[in-house]
Amino acid sequence: MKMLNMNKSRLERRIVGSTNRWRFPKEPFSGDLLALSQMCNALSIDLDDALKHPSRLSISKIQKLFSENFNNQAIQSLEPDVILECLGFKWELHQPQLFQSETLAKLYLGALIQSTNRSLGEMNKTMQALSPGKAKEKSPFKKMIISLRINDPSVTRVAFATALKNLYISEVEINADDAMAVLASANILQFSSLFQKCVDTMIKALTPSNIKNFYLAGCRYKEEQLTKACEKWLEMNLVPLLGTQLHLRHIPQDLLQKVLKSPRLFTFSEFHLLKTLLLWVYLQLNRNIQVIPINETLLTYFNSFSKESCFLDRDIGYGWISLFLSLRLHSITSVKDLEELRNINFFPTSWLIRVTANHYYSLENGGDMVHLKDLPTQGVRFGLLFNKEYTTHSKTISIYGFFFELKGIRHDTTSYSFYMQRIRHTDLESPAAVCERSTVSLRAERLVRYEIRAQALVNGRWQEFETSQITQKFGFIKPHCKSHILKVQSVGAPIYVSFAIIFPVS
Repeated sequence: MKMLNMNKSRLERRIVGSTNRWRFPKEPFSGDLLALSQMCNALSIDLDDALKHPSRLSISKIQKLFSENFNNQAIQSLEPDVILECLGFKWELHQPQLFQSETLAKLYLGALIQSTNRSLGEMNKTMQALSPGKAKEKSPFKKMIISLRINDPSVTRVAFATALKNLYISEVEINADDAMAVLASANILQFSSLFQKCVDTMIKALTPSNIKNFYLAGCRYKEEQLTKACEKWLEMNLVPLLGTQLHLRHIPQDLLQKVLKSPRLFTFSEFHLLKTLLLWVYLQLNRNIQVIPINETLLTYFNSFSKESCFLDRDIGYGWISLFLSLRLHSITSVKDLEELRNINFFPTSWLIRVTANHYYSLENGGDMVHLKDLPTQGVRFGLLFNKEYTTHSKTISIYGFFFELKGIRHDTTSYSFYMQRIRHTDLESPAAVCERSTVSLRAERLVRYEIRAQALVNGRWQEFETSQITQKFGFIKPHCKSHILKVQSVGAPIYVSFAIIFPVS
């Protein structure tokens, strides 16, 4: 009892419903934790957030009361309740719409508390006293003037006006060119529904010209949905689209690094990916270039550096080593392409020796890729870009003397099939020319582990189709010459089809 008396000034006992619990005085909410939990569920408020920030609970309750007691029809006859001073303008706003923005709600309630000396709880009771039938009556609070200072340079007056307009008309369309500025405005206002609307618009409007700014906006406002969408879009379009445009120079290195490490990255071949990455480096070092250089120009540029050390070992190139470590140089098997790698003096000698040694070992052992184990991250990759005007599309690849045809067939407007099949070198258009520059294997069978993946963009969302990892012996005679068929049903175009291949030990 003595201890209870000592703590009486600090703690008080309160009976709440059927409970009889210790509570701290001057608490921001009434009732016990169970009641608080039920209240948060009813108001769609996070319980932990309510405990950390009790004032938000009252704000959210008032927001709910405003939405219940007012409607858009009544707004037309109401005088504005708030004058918002922002960006050099004065904006007239009404209470029901204002409370859709957490920022404006806090400013407004803060101004009310200061002018009326009422607590949030008292104002909450005042609003509870209002019934829907009294919505057209004069507000119990006088017109307030609030000010909002914005330091985000992405927010423009037009975008901010659009954001305020969305407080009243939720169907307002957001133009893709203005979406980033409106997103910034929604972030300042803490207007969640508009923020999500902008994110959805930006995801559906990704192009080479805006991918950088949209990605940086996603990072700035910690919007993972937007950053992931940018990464996914770039995984598909880095090589086929940006690999031929000056917009490539604007891709941030951290975004490029993430995309290069992705097992879902689309490329026609590893050498195509390498050339795209070399072009990116060239554009970083030559900012004034306004025309995409031809391949010979790139080779000449990198060859112009001293032969004392390779480009990546120099100070100028050392910061980009991690990008090139993400490449699968072992996937480059063409004699011509390997000669090009050696001649540009770009890679450390140790890298090229390791690649060459692995190739020699595989050739001496009938194509076995002993050094490759994980198909998604190490497989030799090739790609087909199947455009909507195609009925069939194919390409021929060669790996250690084994020739395969990668093929796609369109059956109707939404139905496709993709597969690979082994062919003889004599089936090629110019077999003699192939034999001059490539090894030809005479083995009747080749054990292959492979996976086929197709991806298409539909209404801002990526559809994915894939086979499982399949291990199969390929011969020259049907049905053993043909892989599993990947069937695709999609309205998206183009379709990005990737083939990952490993020759396991046989």
